[in-house]
Amino acid sequence: MLKDELDIVIPTIRNLDFLEMWRPFFEPYHLIIVQDGDPAKTIKVPEGFDYELYNRNDINEILGPKASCISFKDSACRCFGYMVSKKKYIFTIDDDCFVSFLLSLSIGWVDRSVAKDPSGKDINALEQHIKNLLSPSTPFFFNTLYDPFAEGADFVRGYPFSLREGVPTAVSHGLWLNIPDYDAPTQLVKPLERNTRYVNAVFTIPKGTLFPMCGMNLAFDRELVGPAMYFGLMGDGQPIGRYDDMWAGWCTKVICDHLRLGVKTGLPYIWHSKASNPFVNLKKEYNGIFWQEEVIPFFQQAVLPRDCTTVQKCYIELSKQVREKLGKIDPYFNKLADAMLTWIEAWDELNPSLAPTAVPNGRQK
Repeated sequence: MLKDELDIVIPTIRNLDFLEMWRPFFEPYHLIIVQDGDPAKTIKVPEGFDYELYNRNDINEILGPKASCISFKDSACRCFGYMVSKKKYIFTIDDDCFVSFLLSLSIGWVDRSVAKDPSGKDINALEQHIKNLLSPSTPFFFNTLYDPFAEGADFVRGYPFSLREGVPTAVSHGLWLNIPDYDAPTQLVKPLERNTRYVNAVFTIPKGTLFPMCGMNLAFDRELVGPAMYFGLMGDGQPIGRYDDMWAGWCTKVICDHLRLGVKTGLPYIWHSKASNPFVNLKKEYNGIFWQEEVIPFFQQAVLPRDCTTVQKCYIELSKQVREKLGKIDPYFNKLADAMLTWIEAWDELNPSLAPTAVPNGRQK
């Protein structure tokens, strides 16, 4: 499905042996691999895959001074792959996520060579993401049967007929079995907890509601919201990490609400195999745990002017508001606001056909 219209973006610091497990699903597609860390290290990719690999030297060469907006030693570097892709859709996945796993059934743990859902059907994560993106979203009125466009579902009694056409879906947010996507404090108090619940549902996140977006199992329409999918300035040299995907999710959701686009969450599930070190995570998240109590209300209250009719215009306006309102929390947010503008400048330079507006020359300091 859509093999000529979708790129798979993978950030990594290690050899990509995990692709062997995904071969039946990924081999028809083009892969964009963004190598984090030491560019002198050789990353091995299994034979038979169509891919391009970028390391830090490549990023610096392609973007020049604007490479400063791409995070280093952090999975946020993946957003460089979004920028250089020329396809309509993006699917991004982490290199510790698998399609084969132990599935919890009523009879206990059963080994599956290919993932099965509770009905016994094979799980094809990529196919499910594509189905989500190709069907409309319903952010303005909640359907109690979840996604009315899913097989075996429809709009329930009382759902307004004027809203049943839905809006284009910009983001498909998948979930995970086994290792939950927890923050460090929760990891520390629940070190053995595993997610074994498979909920066979997809639903649209309502307008005005934020969510903590996870980048390890995510797809989006690059033409609709690509410029908003900036994973922030995180990692090496920055006072925060592990908030890159959530930052992109908050920005994107505000812009989707403004532009009448939809965000879906739920299926597909993937198997998350490895828990990261909670003490390392705590060091990365420490500032974010405090800052999020002000950052999230900021996004909840953010209002974009009516003349923000493109994603670029919306994002530039958000960067101004980040500087004005979050810059008071810590100077980091002024730096982040600058990086947001740099990201848009770089995006428009590499994607002139998708650049309806230019970034203003002057920046408020």
